[in-house]
Amino acid sequence: MSPTSSSLLFGSHSVANGVVERDFTVGGVPGVLWSPAGYEAHEPAPLVLMAHGGGNDKKHPAMSGRAGLLVRDCGFHVAVLDAPGHGDRPRTEHDEREVAELFRARAAGEPEGPVVVRYNAHLADQAVPEYRALLDALQELPEIGPGGPVGWFGINMGTAIGIPFVAEEPRITAAVFGQHWPQLLAGPAARITVPVEFDMQWDDEHITREEALALFDAFGSAEKSLHANSGLHKQLPRFEAESAVRFLARHLTKG
Repeated sequence: MSPTSSSLLFGSHSVANGVVERDFTVGGVPGVLWSPAGYEAHEPAPLVLMAHGGGNDKKHPAMSGRAGLLVRDCGFHVAVLDAPGHGDRPRTEHDEREVAELFRARAAGEPEGPVVVRYNAHLADQAVPEYRALLDALQELPEIGPGGPVGWFGINMGTAIGIPFVAEEPRITAAVFGQHWPQLLAGPAARITVPVEFDMQWDDEHITREEALALFDAFGSAEKSLHANSGLHKQLPRFEAESAVRFLARHLTKG
């Protein structure tokens, strides 16, 4: 591997269906960057940062599928990190305790929210500065460059990481969130003023309608859209990914 910036190291590289996939580490944190084939010959393009859901990883089909849409349909670059304790990152003793408590609560039929909210906040404390370092490093690449539009796309745990990140990061142009509890997130959500698209499941067995609506209502954005679909927590329609791509394309390429 060879450095392309002060802290970004690229590893394996592959090309398929018009998408270049490059593994990397930034500050020792593993991630993946998807770019349009032939990006070297084009002007800098917008960047979308994504974060995966709990228990998943940077190359989960939801991540690669959404990235493919953004790269092929929009010509964007897309990057995602493994969250702490996920993917190629080892679990700490704290991670193991929280995961065990989640499984215990689930088996006992107890609400999962208190465990997930607490644990995701812990992970976000680590992940937010990691994403800031990633953005710094990616904007040093000539195919992305400084000052260009940057979007955020993160559902579930990706929202728990994304809301505090976007609340603190002025370089974000627009963001897609959804499917999380308002506890601990309503405060930072109130500081977010960029356009937001928010997904919820009307029949979510974990997050009540009132909780989902409270988080949506908390955003300080003048432009925010609520997408409510029937179905359980894991039944978010795939067409919402296409909607998110259109939303990000509209805001990252306008003007």
